[in-house]
Amino acid sequence: MAGVRVAVVTGSNKGVGLAVVRALCRQFQGDVYLTARNPQLGEEAVKTLNNEGLCPLFHQLDINDLKSIRALQDFLKEKYGGLDVLVNNAGIAFKAADTTPFAIQAEVILKTNFFGTRNVCNELLPLIKPNGRVVNVSSIFSQTTLPKCSPELQERFRSATITEDELVKLMETFVKDAGNGVHEENGWPSFAYGVSKIGVTVLSRIQARQLKESRKGEGILLNACCPGWVRTDMAGPNATKSPDEGAETPVYLALLPTSVDSPFGLLISDKKVLAW
Repeated sequence: MAGVRVAVVTGSNKGVGLAVVRALCRQFQGDVYLTARNPQLGEEAVKTLNNEGLCPLFHQLDINDLKSIRALQDFLKEKYGGLDVLVNNAGIAFKAADTTPFAIQAEVILKTNFFGTRNVCNELLPLIKPNGRVVNVSSIFSQTTLPKCSPELQERFRSATITEDELVKLMETFVKDAGNGVHEENGWPSFAYGVSKIGVTVLSRIQARQLKESRKGEGILLNACCPGWVRTDMAGPNATKSPDEGAETPVYLALLPTSVDSPFGLLISDKKVLAW
């Protein structure tokens, strides 16, 4: 299928991810893949959009399973010769009232939100075609949690030269410190979701820097974004935005025209740059 453009949205059988797929089906000139861990839930979501007159395709994807990620990688390589748009939307959070011990919350959340997202990027970024677009769905909580870290951690997370290996070690240290009950005394906040999204935002900054060095002149744009407070299973019914409204910024970044070279490597909310 040479010449056919393709977009993939992770964790997209519901919520913001499903809304992103809906918008891309309407606006993206090419094939759009809805992905989910559970094929049944994924196919049901496809049918929901079919009933709206839209035609997404489905591929199974569990971002916590390297085999699953690599199966998608092989599929995209063989069928399309690469990938034009990647929206890393998959993520999890615990409810505020959840009584799961903090150590377990930290391990589970970081496994998906940071390490799972990083694994998808490691396998799929090499497939991104010239003028491709990559959107890592972070959160406003990455920006608001950063000041709750120690000054030393803030400096490292804000560094323009932090490496991916250094970031991975920091995220691993947080999980270890949480497990040992010493995260607060070591400068970490007691908010695992916020820390995981700091990881996503900083990872995006690093990835953009790497793309500038390794694929200069190819017109690829990669950014992190905050969808806002969206009425989903994760955020609850009192949130201010509908899923379709939450999808606006990720879709805006996914469809940036080839004539622009920015934003790039930034955190975007409501289509505006947030300070880091």
